[in-house]
Amino acid sequence: MKKTINSFLLVFLLYLVAVPLAAAFPKNAPKPLKIGYALGLTKVSAEQMKYAKSVGVDYVEISFGGLIDGNRNFKLSDEEMRALMQQAKKAAEDAGIQVWSIHMPFGKRIDLSLTDEAERQQVVALHRKVLEYCQILQPQIILFHPSYYLGLHEREARKSQLIKSATELNKTVRGINATMVIENMLGPELLVDAERERPLCRTVEETMEIMNRLPKNIYAAVDMNHIKNPENLIRALGKRLKSVHIADGTGEKEDHFFPCSGQGKNNWTDILAALHDARYTGPFLFESAFDDARDLKTCYETMYDSFVKEKQLKAAQ
Repeated sequence: MKKTINSFLLVFLLYLVAVPLAAAFPKNAPKPLKIGYALGLTKVSAEQMKYAKSVGVDYVEISFGGLIDGNRNFKLSDEEMRALMQQAKKAAEDAGIQVWSIHMPFGKRIDLSLTDEAERQQVVALHRKVLEYCQILQPQIILFHPSYYLGLHEREARKSQLIKSATELNKTVRGINATMVIENMLGPELLVDAERERPLCRTVEETMEIMNRLPKNIYAAVDMNHIKNPENLIRALGKRLKSVHIADGTGEKEDHFFPCSGQGKNNWTDILAALHDARYTGPFLFESAFDDARDLKTCYETMYDSFVKEKQLKAAQ
């Protein structure tokens, strides 16, 4: 009898715990994503990582901005670069933050699609050196821009060069147990001015054309600031989507507004629905302006709640 009573009490206690949990996570509600944010390598400090973790950030994307000049030269020595990597890795690990991705360097002369073959090979060599350093950080994702601005009437040639470079670098990326992704670029109109075209991957159609010409184990990243209605690109990519950059905008220029600032035009409920439909499980990685890292999780939770409520409303109709 005593054993029966104890069993009853246990079931009752579990019921008391389960009821509020069920209310917090409604039946069939999509699992919330972890939070990440982008940071320059020189800013990855023990203090920064510890604070980020304390306010709900679990992942970081690290960029090499400012460490390579316009002529493809590292500004620091090999020894200094390795020391910087080790320091960043230790700061993240000690705080319990994972290095999700590396944002590879880019620029006019750091462009995977350059038509001059000798120049293209030098860009590939630079990226291989960066990947050697990246191995220290043990990232899951390596993110590349498809190109810089293009000259007039060279788009098809640039696509072919990008595909050649990406295919070659993918072997090195996979060799450090990471996954290559290509990011979509800003491109409301084809022309920037009378002498330049927008970068590659400027539309849903062009991004999908390029992805379909790349090896299947090269994936995509969607920057929500680079395109109007990013949910359309997310859905087109489906399982080919492996990473995101979260920022609000208009699709017209590089705004990188904080999504909860009210300054952009993205429909975040539609975007979260598209991410769910695409079975995206990576971090909700912010690449936007914000005042305090504590705002990131709060912002996502607000958007997530709106998404779940709308999903439940549609299910009830």
